[in-house]
Amino acid sequence: MKVGGPRPSPAYQEALAWLYGTERFGIKLGLENIQRLLQELDLPGKNQRIVHVAGTNGKGSVCAMVDAIARAQGYRTGLFTSPHLITYRERIQVNGEMIGEDEVAEGLTTLRKKIRDWEPHPTFFEITAALALAHFKKNDCELIVLETGLGGRLDATNAVPPVVSVITPIGYDHQAWLGDTLEAIAGEKAGIIKARVPVVSAAQEVAAEKVIRARAAECDAPLQFVTESYGDPLPLAGTHQKQNAALAVAALHSGKIAIDENAIARGLTSVQWPARFQLWDDRTIIDGAHNPSGAQILAETWRQQFGDERATIILAVLRDKDVAGICRALAPIARRVILPRARTERALAPDDVLQMISPITPARQHSISPSLAAALKSARATPERILITGSLHFAGEALATLSGDLGALEDCAQ
Repeated sequence: MKVGGPRPSPAYQEALAWLYGTERFGIKLGLENIQRLLQELDLPGKNQRIVHVAGTNGKGSVCAMVDAIARAQGYRTGLFTSPHLITYRERIQVNGEMIGEDEVAEGLTTLRKKIRDWEPHPTFFEITAALALAHFKKNDCELIVLETGLGGRLDATNAVPPVVSVITPIGYDHQAWLGDTLEAIAGEKAGIIKARVPVVSAAQEVAAEKVIRARAAECDAPLQFVTESYGDPLPLAGTHQKQNAALAVAALHSGKIAIDENAIARGLTSVQWPARFQLWDDRTIIDGAHNPSGAQILAETWRQQFGDERATIILAVLRDKDVAGICRALAPIARRVILPRARTERALAPDDVLQMISPITPARQHSISPSLAAALKSARATPERILITGSLHFAGEALATLSGDLGALEDCAQ
């Protein structure tokens, strides 16, 4: 991921300022606004095939893999993911290229005029999804990969018809919106399953699998659980990424998207997805794990790569996350933990994180740092490898900090 370059144009900054202002409308799960938007904008384009991906962990990696394989085959692709790490433009890509600043400014200005008097007003995510689909139509994308933002059933991305629905591993996250049980969360994720549209799912916990099977049967949707792993080496580390790769390949096949073995190999060899156990240098790793199951996978990947080595963990977590669960998952690989103040108001204060983590790892060294830069200086004074983790927002800050260009970091929003 490139960081730096010229400062954003005034038109781009003004358009984004308006868009971030719509966060006051909050998160509103429901399809009425997005359906109205898509109807008025005549979206998506004709003959655009859509791969729709939901789940708790691995959604972005699977989306990136589907996109990379399809591009290797020669398809013109559109990729919609969230949140971004450094720049809003990451969310919307055509053939691996981020949407341009001028295109963001023009598209958001058009949408702003159209929805000025709407009640209820569309949300940040609804507007972004509409901008993405308009961009993909304008660029004649043949295959579009859509990552859900929150849940699935009432997510804005669920307003368009896919050729295949994909469900990555389901765990606990966003309980305030999706429910407190695995069955409830799975019900929201399985809401992307549509009548007679094929479904491919990763292996799931028994409770989640039952929900997915019931929803697929209700919709008369062909269902496949992918339990194998991709066999060849990948640029993304971890056994879970081999499972994600197998899921991506199965999705393309189930969606009857013509892909040959050469394209699969070339696509997966070239796939890039920053902040997923990303080795920045010989001793610094960045990972966006932000829930207990993601942190557990991170700890397992650490052991696969580094055996019994312990890490200096630089940790920042958002307020609405299961901080104690994340800390419990990371404790077995931690030598010490440094808690910096992250550059987002949504982050839990380091003092509060310290209170949660101290009972979990009482024998470890913990410290609070005023910034990520200061935390890195402290971490580099000892020989352990450094793991920067806790949220995708914080991972983006890490990438910008390590690149020496914090000025490139845009607000992450939703």
